[in-house]
Amino acid sequence: MRVVSLVPSLTEAVARSAPGALVGATDWCTHPADLDVARVGGTKNPRPDRVLALAPDLVIANEEENREPDLAALREAGVEVLVTEVRDVPQAFRELARVLEACGARTRPCWLDEAESAWQALPQPSYRTTAVVPIWRRPWMVLGRDTFAGDVLARLGVDHVYATHPERYPRIPIDELNAAAPDVVVLPDEPYRFTADDGPEAFPKLPCALVSGRHLTWYGPSLSEAPRVLTKALRAAHR
Repeated sequence: MRVVSLVPSLTEAVARSAPGALVGATDWCTHPADLDVARVGGTKNPRPDRVLALAPDLVIANEEENREPDLAALREAGVEVLVTEVRDVPQAFRELARVLEACGARTRPCWLDEAESAWQALPQPSYRTTAVVPIWRRPWMVLGRDTFAGDVLARLGVDHVYATHPERYPRIPIDELNAAAPDVVVLPDEPYRFTADDGPEAFPKLPCALVSGRHLTWYGPSLSEAPRVLTKALRAAHR
């Protein structure tokens, strides 16, 4: 089986669970750190010629991270494309199992069972907080309705303000974000790399939590660590 992954979190999952299957991945596929495969461009702008040159049996993609015209071009060239859809944590586990089976994993990996157990064992939050969750600036964009990251936070007791917005990633002026007065502003380090010097200054009167984007938005081996890592970051914002 020769697999090209166009999704960073799926790249990590396949590399760990079906060794040798991956022959190509995007420039943004940073895990595992020692991944040694051909690079085929970005998630939003993959190079079809590079993908086809690898003669893959399967390309794995995601309906949110990858563009349909790129996937259609690969299909037209005769490549099988498996497209995942992940809007909540349970769906992530189902899709991961489907992808790993398609990529030739011989058994269900232990990390997947451990991650599922970690989320199933998660206690009910003793209290709930509200949040604004920017994912980009210039212009400011935030989590809206029906997102995987939103479901992750909700299971940790964090309700984001724009969860019922008609758009999944609405553009909201910074003045409106501050006026929403959430309990915390959650600033992930991807897709936009918010840092202590780039992000919190826009919310001078609100506590800000800098969190790992890999643990907030990736569905893969990092899922087992996500509850602990994210909870620690969120608590630190309220000290």
